[in-house]
Amino acid sequence: MEEENACNIYQGSWVKDASYPLYKTCPFVETAFDCQRNGRPDTGYLSYRWQPTACQLPRFDGLGFLKRYKGKKIMFVGDSLVRDQWQSLACLLYNAQKGLTYSLTRVGFVSTLTIPEYNISLSLDRNPFLVELVTEKMGRILKLDSINGSGWKGMDLLVFDTWHWWSYRHAEQVWDYIQIGNRYLKDMDRTEAFAHAVGTWGAWVDANIDPTKTRVFFQGISPNHYNGSEWNEPKANMCVGQTTPVSGSKYPGTYPTGMAVLRRELGHVTKVPVTLLDLTGLSLFRKDGHPSIYGNANVNGGSPRFPDCTHWCIAGVPDTWNQILSYLILSKQ
Repeated sequence: MEEENACNIYQGSWVKDASYPLYKTCPFVETAFDCQRNGRPDTGYLSYRWQPTACQLPRFDGLGFLKRYKGKKIMFVGDSLVRDQWQSLACLLYNAQKGLTYSLTRVGFVSTLTIPEYNISLSLDRNPFLVELVTEKMGRILKLDSINGSGWKGMDLLVFDTWHWWSYRHAEQVWDYIQIGNRYLKDMDRTEAFAHAVGTWGAWVDANIDPTKTRVFFQGISPNHYNGSEWNEPKANMCVGQTTPVSGSKYPGTYPTGMAVLRRELGHVTKVPVTLLDLTGLSLFRKDGHPSIYGNANVNGGSPRFPDCTHWCIAGVPDTWNQILSYLILSKQ
């Protein structure tokens, strides 16, 4: 795992900045994440900038990114949190220059946005575990030793994530058995299963990625905000009604449990350089950045369902993830 040592861009706080958000409109934000269109009345959450303590994080350079990846292919692979980041980057690049056009296609689980003026493609492979989930006679099998990454080859930039689905149980659980080698288990420690899958992914990276041609990132674990006690508001109704970030540069609560596992595994599972996009800490402060009751359910008069305090409004927090991604890429040309 590569570390970025010049400046700790992940240590800092959120500050108000009237020049944000980085774009006003975007034609392909999914309804679930388009909080303003879904009736969110406040806009202050859009006007925060991440400020590292010891240095400056450059503003997102959309034209620089488009030129750097002209004629190239980018792919995001993982669950709905990396989907947030994919949509955000698509919006940032589409708005980087007036008059750009696009095409958006979906084949199976892969969605691809192409900007023909730069012959750049941004794909999303919906693959929440990275390892294979297949249906066989005995049921749905999560195969911790097996990956089908054929569609990931030939990319110039890859951004992976997984974690969100590993803790699902009961009706939300999407597998019946976990397979390790020749063993089939009804269940096991979920963090151990997650760690094993990251190891399988790392072996795939080493076997299939040429680091002189492809840059690889792993998205850190995106936090949720369902427990107000984590930010010293025990009476908060999850993230509902939150309009400002947690102040300061030290989050009072705890990190997602999977983050320590991910750091440990990324430290030894690949020989190919992989950069951790360490978005967890800075995102923990953003209790105000989720769709909450302004996700899919409020559209067209629908009644609010359980608040979404997991995903993120777009425009919003994922734009900063891509600001950091762009900085890490463009500063290492």
